[in-house]
Amino acid sequence: MSLTILQPGAQMTLQGAPRIGTRHLGVPASGPADPLSMALANHLVGNACDATCIEITFGNAAIRFNTAASFALTGAPAAAALAGRAIAPHTAHTAQAGNELRIDGVGQGCRIYLSIAGTLATNAFLGSTSTYLPARLGGHEGRALKPGDQIAIAAPRSAPTIETPAEFRPICSNSYALRAVEGPDYVASQSGIWDETFTATQRASRMGLELEGRFPDPASASDIPSSAVFPGALQLPPGGHGFLLLADGQTTGGYPHILQVVRADRHILGQIRPGDRIRFLQRTHAQATEALRAKQALLAGWLPEFSL
Repeated sequence: MSLTILQPGAQMTLQGAPRIGTRHLGVPASGPADPLSMALANHLVGNACDATCIEITFGNAAIRFNTAASFALTGAPAAAALAGRAIAPHTAHTAQAGNELRIDGVGQGCRIYLSIAGTLATNAFLGSTSTYLPARLGGHEGRALKPGDQIAIAAPRSAPTIETPAEFRPICSNSYALRAVEGPDYVASQSGIWDETFTATQRASRMGLELEGRFPDPASASDIPSSAVFPGALQLPPGGHGFLLLADGQTTGGYPHILQVVRADRHILGQIRPGDRIRFLQRTHAQATEALRAKQALLAGWLPEFSL
């Protein structure tokens, strides 16, 4: 009982629950770049919100089911077809043995999540099945999936047909406004950053996004020791660009850490693609806490076990 990767697109990996308690070892949490979309996909097929899924970057992918199983697609919108028939995202579908699932390229957003009703066979590492590509850990042999790979499915099953209600479906765009608080290295002279619009460059991966625009001069900052950094941190390395950390971002950094995207908005980072425009909205720590509480309360109506 398995599925076969026919076409992986730009990048296809297995991602599940993040690693907990490993940052002191230099191992990031990893997990889905967009955890909300993965949780929505899993919910549609009756899996736990953090069950292992297939994360597909930019679409243009194809998979063959070698056994009957239910599945769902969420995340960046893309046309998809099962056995030649168009299917919709955000609802459960059932594939028969031999059916091929084909996914077109995405027009907006970056990552698609494919959940399977059952358990995907993976190589767990430090308590997580998530792939961490830089160190070749977890997932399928620690690497991105390639044509011909077979992923075993334990206990595949059929799932009832349900749909994600419209109010719970994230919207992908080419322009994002991200709420953020001042980072530990922010100084008042950098306040102009809140008025600027930045553009994501081609330098993008699960580790982070490079942003170009009018950033404060990092040369004006005094030397700072390396310190802990987390997904959502905006750092200013030399060169005039900013770098926004994602799920696979390093655990420590020595560049000025001037902004931190609030936890309520971090799932959005996984859908930003090169060319997208980004603004940062200044928030206090109290406002960031309230934003998380409000979004968590909203999502509890559909994903009661999910935590941002």
